[in-house]
Amino acid sequence: MTEVSGVFLRQWKFEDAQDLAFVMNNKNVQDNLRDGIPFPYTENDAEEYIKAALEDASDRRYAFAITYHGKAVGSIGVYRLSNVHRLTAEIGYYIGEPYWGKGIGTEAIRQIVDFTFSDTDIVRVFAEPYAHNAASCRILEKAGFQLEGILRSNAIKNGQILDMKMYAIVKEV
Repeated sequence: MTEVSGVFLRQWKFEDAQDLAFVMNNKNVQDNLRDGIPFPYTENDAEEYIKAALEDASDRRYAFAITYHGKAVGSIGVYRLSNVHRLTAEIGYYIGEPYWGKGIGTEAIRQIVDFTFSDTDIVRVFAEPYAHNAASCRILEKAGFQLEGILRSNAIKNGQILDMKMYAIVKEV
């Protein structure tokens, strides 16, 4: 993967733990993610995540640090499904709040989709952002994903039942 506009995807390093803890220890970031992530988020939590990411060398999960001018500012990954969906992967990502609105998310998504389609046999990547998360929906659209539909009452987050949107991009064959 190559650096574009200061955005670069790379393997996680244990030296990223402090930056990761800073990014994740933010309710505004966590409110747009799935449950199961500790809050407050400590450097120890970050080290455990980095260790797990580095130890998972399978073809089921590709997780990278998003760096901006050398600093870890977020995370992105694609997670392969199984059975009849084995050539499909879900994308997940987040960017630290101080870095929102700079095009980092769009560029990171473009880079991981390029990697996924060129270095794996995956042919479809999808995302399911909360419907109210207009910024995440917009960066997916800017990265070439198409809205496929609304998943009504598809999640519960912070005690509220929420709609999600289904976005996908398909490899041109």
